[in-house]
Amino acid sequence: MATPEFILELRKKIGHDPLWLIGVSAYVEDADGRVLLGRRSDTGEWAMVYGINEPGEEPAVTVVREVKEETGVDCVPTDLVSVKSSTQMLTYGNGDQAMYMDHLFVCRLADDGNTDPFVGDDESLNVGWFDVDDLPSPLAATTVERMGYVRQWKTGDGKALFSLQ
Repeated sequence: MATPEFILELRKKIGHDPLWLIGVSAYVEDADGRVLLGRRSDTGEWAMVYGINEPGEEPAVTVVREVKEETGVDCVPTDLVSVKSSTQMLTYGNGDQAMYMDHLFVCRLADDGNTDPFVGDDESLNVGWFDVDDLPSPLAATTVERMGYVRQWKTGDGKALFSLQ
């Protein structure tokens, strides 16, 4: 996974100490209700597109950028589904530690944009559209969790999900 330059600069100063980062996830749906997933090169798991906000970047802009970079697909965020903070510290192979606050967006395809996914960078091994009732395996645990949030949001009152605990 490509590490943003601002994080590399911070790591020069703080080493592997924990970082609190803002992330986004994209639940991109096509007209047939299929969801866009990528097979991650770092884990081999299928997952929604997700990424890290650059300093000063709006989360919705990050979603559009990450989906385009990783899959070549042009999308438009339409709804904020959830704002959730991770409960566990992640430790990467190089020893870096991080926790994330994720903003999960539902997205539609952009009018007159690209809808044919392709591997756009070294973060993915494969990308494609999948029926939500026939998802590829292995599926990342975070994607399973976030798809549950999308189902809950779709059957609820349409308001973003968040926790008061």
